[in-house]
Amino acid sequence: MRGSSTDPNRSPGHRRTRRSAGALATAALLLPLLGAAPSETATASSASTLQRAFASASAEYHVPQTVLLAVSYLQSRWDEHGGAPSVTGGYGPMHLTDARTALAATEHLSEGTEDPRGDSARTALHPTAQIPADSQLPDRLRTLTKAAELTGLPAADLRSDETANVDGGAALLADAQKGLGEPLSADPADWYGAIARFSGADDTATAAAYANDVYDVIHTGEERTTDAGQQVALAAQPELAPDTAQLKETGLRTVSTDSTECPKKVSCEWIPAPYAEFGDNDYGNHDLGDRPASQSIKYIVIHDTEGQWDGVLNLVQDPTYVSWNYTIRSTDGLIAQHVKAKDVAWHAGNWYINAKSIGIEHEGFLAAPDAWYTEAMYRSSARLVKYLTKKYGIPLDRQHILGHDNVPGPTTSTIPGMHTDPGPYWDWAHYFALLGHPFKQTAKKSGGLVTIRPDYTTNQPVYTGCVTKGVPCAVHGSSEVRLYSGPGETYPLIKDIGLGTTPTTGVNDLSSRVSTGQQYAVADRSGDWTAIWYLGQEAWFKNPKKHPTAVKAAGWVITPKEGLDSVPVYGRAYPEASAYPTGVPVQAVSPLPYKLLAGQKYVVGDKVPGEYYYAVTFTTDSHKVVVGKDLYYEIQYGHRVEFVRAADVQLKRSGR
Repeated sequence: MRGSSTDPNRSPGHRRTRRSAGALATAALLLPLLGAAPSETATASSASTLQRAFASASAEYHVPQTVLLAVSYLQSRWDEHGGAPSVTGGYGPMHLTDARTALAATEHLSEGTEDPRGDSARTALHPTAQIPADSQLPDRLRTLTKAAELTGLPAADLRSDETANVDGGAALLADAQKGLGEPLSADPADWYGAIARFSGADDTATAAAYANDVYDVIHTGEERTTDAGQQVALAAQPELAPDTAQLKETGLRTVSTDSTECPKKVSCEWIPAPYAEFGDNDYGNHDLGDRPASQSIKYIVIHDTEGQWDGVLNLVQDPTYVSWNYTIRSTDGLIAQHVKAKDVAWHAGNWYINAKSIGIEHEGFLAAPDAWYTEAMYRSSARLVKYLTKKYGIPLDRQHILGHDNVPGPTTSTIPGMHTDPGPYWDWAHYFALLGHPFKQTAKKSGGLVTIRPDYTTNQPVYTGCVTKGVPCAVHGSSEVRLYSGPGETYPLIKDIGLGTTPTTGVNDLSSRVSTGQQYAVADRSGDWTAIWYLGQEAWFKNPKKHPTAVKAAGWVITPKEGLDSVPVYGRAYPEASAYPTGVPVQAVSPLPYKLLAGQKYVVGDKVPGEYYYAVTFTTDSHKVVVGKDLYYEIQYGHRVEFVRAADVQLKRSGR
């Protein structure tokens, strides 16, 4: 999630105090993440049990099957996740919410769990306090209770049986349609208002964004094999024109978006993080700036909250805590903006990255693989990122759209405490497809480079520690591929010397993992195995021809200049000492324990000058952006990006 409480690149004494997150524990719902990857079309003659359930519920409750399929796709992509609840307590393909039951089911997880973010800066956020009464929860977190009343089906069935779950969703949609005074029409275009109400949103903008996404699914059609192996399909209806005027009849509130920096087609609310001074010359919880005029914005950093919506919003409004720019809600994709893009939020744990990035939190937990991030969240996030990347000229690739787990430790001592979210279950392939930049083969011949691209659903490496340390996580699709020191799973896992620990299969252990969309230079091949240059060594992953986990790529790489046995690696791009003006302390150039050795190659993401934003006081008169003449290359060195001095390396084109 957030950045470290103390950033070693700030001047001494500039503290980043972090308050205990005990307040979050009550609300936290220990759960996320979703499977993805379309597959074969489900035909009428071979309709799956789930496909038949949609047809049956449509006939029973007089809701168009098209509407049911599209709503379910946006809720869960038709997945049931083995009966496990989502981050918001949603169950089954219709994502019927029963947050109180979900909290009760996870209450025992308060002890013996690993830190979900991979550092010790804050206690793991598992529910330990009194579970709230159903009536104390908002309606959007208890739709399953109402579905039970409408259908007469037991709540347990609605949680665990996919057919009952679809019936419950259909009953809720029919009830919303009747509540708006609309007929149970066979025309999907007549259900816009009911779909907007089904979203659970309490404002028109969020509800409209949700309904528009549902109709987008109807317009384009979808087909995939679910996490339970069922084929489901929805035929495209591109000419369907929904009755958007129904939104006026929903009675939802209107939220002003005048203060937000968001695209027009999302719901975005301004919930500001405080810029406040408090005792002992400290202040919080971000720095004022003048980006992009003062310094460019180069990165988007993707986080998960490791907490539930209301508790997380309380934290970002605490001046003694840290900050980020946006939070996205799981149930409906509502966006809350907290820090303006011109200002610098404290979210990444690396001051150089903070000063040049925008941080986006997603409601969820990385270590609960049987729950999911909703399609509504993915789509809302993708729209926001497309808007931001276009506005600030940020490339749409994995060296500029970073997970928090890709952010480098700025100094050697910080490496073990760097964060691991959004984790191995964030679906990068699906996310980049929504961004309009799917990962594709970009070279005709084998050789030079590869882009990591496993099939999310079928790629299921073993992880441990999702619930209890050392215990295997539930089987689940993953964006990440494991690395070995030789061409086979009998070889030891790759070791990260910066962590100084023996590598494990722990869900937070990044020592020996590559992630979808990342690019690496090929070092060797042996049968179904490919070796890449990774953390200064050859790292092998299984890459069979019939079911490849990587595709051929072309691009730019760097290698040490001739005559150099090795060059140092850095966690940030430093200005040279002569670049600092009077009154701004020179930042010591601190290489990491890593080396780039002669003959090794690493993919280049960018070429940047050394840069440092000096901002250690509440008043802004002393703030300065120091830009050096010494240039650096950002490279994909391991799971995280790193930096090398341009003067130490030579640039080459690889692949064609």
